[in-house]
Order: sequence, then C-alpha cells, then structure tokens
Amino acid sequence: MASQSSIEWTDMTWNPVTGCTKISPGCKNCYAHRMARRLHAMGQPRYRNNFDVTLHPDLLEQPLRWSQPRKIFVNSMSDLFHPEIPLDFIQAAFDVMGRAYWHTFQILTKRSDRLAEVAERLSWHDNIWMGVSVENRDYTYRIDHLRSVPAAIRFLSVEPLLGPIPRLPLQGIDWVIVGGESGPGCRKIEPEWVRNIRDRCLANGVPFFFKQWGGTRKKLSGRELDGRTWDAMPESVENKTKSIAR
Repeated sequence: MASQSSIEWTDMTWNPVTGCTKISPGCKNCYAHRMARRLHAMGQPRYRNNFDVTLHPDLLEQPLRWSQPRKIFVNSMSDLFHPEIPLDFIQAAFDVMGRAYWHTFQILTKRSDRLAEVAERLSWHDNIWMGVSVENRDYTYRIDHLRSVPAAIRFLSVEPLLGPIPRLPLQGIDWVIVGGESGPGCRKIEPEWVRNIRDRCLANGVPFFFKQWGGTRKKLSGRELDGRTWDAMPESVENKTKSIAR
C-alpha cells in the first residue's frame, strides 16, 4: 500500500504496517487515526482492523518495484518502532530499504527508546534517514536517543509544534522540519516559536524546513514565514561525498 504524497518533504508513502496507539500530546489529533477510521468505514481491506497495529508482509518488497528514485516516507500510517511490531519485521523492512538503494527512505518515530534499544541489530544503509518527533520541550529527550543511532541522516519533525522550545538541541542533527497542527480541534502555533527554531537552525548550519502554519483551513494559512518559504533539505550522503572529493 503506497501513494503519491502531498507531504511537502517527501514523494511517496510506503505502509508495510498500519495502525498505532497514542503516546504523547502530539498524537491527540492524529491524522492517520482519522484517516484509518474513514477507510475502515469504507471497507478498505488494509484497514479491516481499523487503527489496531496490522502487519502487511506482502507490501514489504513494494519499493523494489519502483524504478524511479524517490523520497519515501516509511509508515505514514503507523510507527515502525511500535512495541507490537516484531523485531524481525523491522529488520525485514530495513533489508528492503538497503536493497532499494536508489531510493531515500525517511523514517519517523515517537518510540525513540525502542529505536535506541534495537538500533544495533538493524542494517543502517546510507539511503536511510531516521527522525524523531518532538512536539514540545518535554520530549527533547527523544533527540538524545536519536543521536545514538548510526543513521546517515538524523532529523527532527517538530510537528505539531505545541509550545516554545527555547534551546532545541541540534548537535548531531542534519535537518529540522517544523509545522503547525491542522484539522479538527487543531491547537495554535505561535510565530515566535517557529522563528526561534529557525534562527537556531541558521546559527548552527542545520537545514530548516517550514511545512505549514496549519489550522482548520491550512491551505489558506499557507507556508510562508517572514515573507518566504523555507524548504531546505539535507544533502544525501552521496552528494556529501562528492562535495568532499572536489
């Protein structure tokens, strides 16, 4: 199960697992939960279990069939490091990512403790980017877990940004995405929270990507911050190597 993505920082989504459980404030208005309920009501067989964690082994090798290089968001409808996902299934997904070397895989988790626990038992290839979600200052500990992981690119998704993070830790971080919450019941984001993170990224040479202001009508609120869009992306490991060689 995959689809072209409207998420600004990726091209495709790949969901060998669906379903999740809420563990922190950023999960309160989870878009994936809303979408899964809708698809379940429509009788979509992949969502026969609604939002319960469900493995789809037949989809594991799907990226190998896509010949055009793409940025692929892994498990947009779940969390690959959810405790109900067996380690051997995670290992199988990492094996596929390594074999599909022409793609770039972007993994995002809130279960940073499990990520750190199993990282040494996974095959980390240069085309695998690993990120953690940090919605407010109470969850910056996830960044410490991320730093222990031997990923080629480590990134932060500060979305939905639910409060100020005055000194967002950036050591060992290659990319930062920030965004406001959208959809029903969305919580407010303050421009100064965003500017603080942007300025900190600029001062530390970390690419900064502002995804959205959010709101109930996010297209109207747009993506501009201080008169422009912020779309910086990290260099791939291959491009870094070429730059050094020059």
